[in-house]
Amino acid sequence: MGSKSRQLHIFFFPLMGYGHLIPMMDTAKLFAARGVKATIVTTPRNVPLFSKMRGTDIDIQIIKFPAVEAGLPEGCENIDSVTSLDMSHKFIKATKMLQQPLEQLLEEYHPGCLVADMFFQWAPDVAAKFGIPRLVFEGLTVFEPHKKVFSDSEPFVIPSFPGEIKLTRMQLPDFTLQEVEADFSKLFKEAIESELTSYGVVVNSFYELEPAYAGHYRKVLGRKAWHIGPVSLCNKDSEDKAQRGKEASIDEHECLKWLCEKKPNSVIYIVWGVCQTLVIHSFLKLQWVLRLQNNNSFGL
Repeated sequence: MGSKSRQLHIFFFPLMGYGHLIPMMDTAKLFAARGVKATIVTTPRNVPLFSKMRGTDIDIQIIKFPAVEAGLPEGCENIDSVTSLDMSHKFIKATKMLQQPLEQLLEEYHPGCLVADMFFQWAPDVAAKFGIPRLVFEGLTVFEPHKKVFSDSEPFVIPSFPGEIKLTRMQLPDFTLQEVEADFSKLFKEAIESELTSYGVVVNSFYELEPAYAGHYRKVLGRKAWHIGPVSLCNKDSEDKAQRGKEASIDEHECLKWLCEKKPNSVIYIVWGVCQTLVIHSFLKLQWVLRLQNNNSFGL
């Protein structure tokens, strides 16, 4: 008699921020729907987000988030709770302390693969220790053509990239412009190096959307990538979609009332990640442009 094949078991380990937790949760649901045993590893304060999942056979494993040990207030376990640059640095420090508790879980459950967020730069070493592949969720890359221009407004072309993609320094995130390696620039640099030593990348996009760039990543850069998105499409139930993320900061009925007062196709929805802030002059420029386009009341 032939031996029964063992069910593939994958550990999913997202960074503790809604923009990372939600798509990783959807990815786990996608794999579980195809017969994979899926386990999500998270911290106590982030468990309620996963408890909203309905009709899914996904295991949740909890590890302690070392907030106090890193100098954060007790219970600060999500990027959304970070309110200052100093707290951001301490949050990064805390994530680096999660390596040992994750290793203990891998030792106990013996999964066949680890899908870890790109900012857990130590994940390839952990996966290698247990002889399993580590897949990066999303991914980064780095070019430095911005160092060859003379002003913040001078455009430069992304080298060796399909199409003629032009940017200016003003359009780049601060961490790419820092000559001195601060905590955030170091974090992104380590994330890129971590990606290079991982087995491959799981991308929340689909090949047909950007075939030239998907092909460039695989053939020119020589990296493995699986485009499995948009992973949010795994949510078929309207209630599941509505309950994703944290509670809204305004009353939903008030929001709907405001929307109903607007003309069709007159509202533009803009959202930033929880880690992003908009400086006042940029906000005023955006407000001015939107008012010109919409010629209507402004709400953001």
